[in-house]
Amino acid sequence: MILSIQCVVCCLLFTLAILPAQYKDPINMIISYPPKIRQRVEELPQYKGMIKQRKKTHVVKKIFGLIFFVIILCFVAYLSGCRSFNTTFIHVFIIFFVVNIYDLIVLDLGVFCHSKKLRISGTEDMEKEYKDYMFHARGTCIGIVLGLVAALLSGCIIHFCFAV
Repeated sequence: MILSIQCVVCCLLFTLAILPAQYKDPINMIISYPPKIRQRVEELPQYKGMIKQRKKTHVVKKIFGLIFFVIILCFVAYLSGCRSFNTTFIHVFIIFFVVNIYDLIVLDLGVFCHSKKLRISGTEDMEKEYKDYMFHARGTCIGIVLGLVAALLSGCIIHFCFAV
């Protein structure tokens, strides 16, 4: 039961971390947009050079984000009673997996693909590209691999720091 509640809370927190900023200014999340849309944005004079500039900070944010979530999810798993590598790995992976699937179904396929408010100025005619479901599915596969890495690291932290 506690794992289910943690999954719901993590999905809500993930939504609050992503959607408000993206609705405020869709260009903030340009690196997460499908390639054809990024290409069009790069060609638009008002966004010239912006993608290259944001790509560097995006990678750094992803690395720090992964480290942050490993620590947080390790702590959550520990508070949930996980005291071994195996239980921590499974606990963290389930949370990561659920949030990843929620991101795909609700945020990507539900909101992103259909919300006109998330269209970047100058790309409004690219309806097909915004609804590139395979792009989002590939992103989910990458997210699952990142979830495995996060679960592995969390399991190692619990094993080496707290295993009896």
